[in-house]
Amino acid sequence: VSLWLPLALGVAAVAAGQSPLQRRVVRDVLEYFHGRSNVHFLFKEREVDGVTEREDPSGTFVQLRLGLAQTTCRKRAPQRQCRVLESRRKPVCLACYKFDTSDVPKVLDKYHNCGPSHHLAAKEIRQRDEAECRAVEEAGRGGDTPYLPGMFAFSRGLPA
Repeated sequence: VSLWLPLALGVAAVAAGQSPLQRRVVRDVLEYFHGRSNVHFLFKEREVDGVTEREDPSGTFVQLRLGLAQTTCRKRAPQRQCRVLESRRKPVCLACYKFDTSDVPKVLDKYHNCGPSHHLAAKEIRQRDEAECRAVEEAGRGGDTPYLPGMFAFSRGLPA
């Protein structure tokens, strides 16, 4: 209990400072991570850092890094008291989400990458992550509007 309490208080303090969209991204990333076939134990949020939240006319872009900690509970049989295993895997997930501007924001686009912390620090992976996140941030902007028949029917006249 003495090891679990500081983690619980730390997670509560982190969650208190997050926006509703940031909390939604954290929940979604945890759900995604636990849905992977190679994950057999439950993981808890360890830390959230590198948080970026930007609004533009097309919506809100949220980017964050989520540090996870493995617990003693199996994914298939979750229990109430899952103790964090300090010496076990501590993966880090990068998440980039773009939400629309509606009252209940819908996800326009998203990108996740979870792996060991040294894995996400590799130059090639970091460059790919940056490119993917830029693409997610562009979602919903002018270039993504669908073409509707007749949309440009009168935009140009015939050459004289």
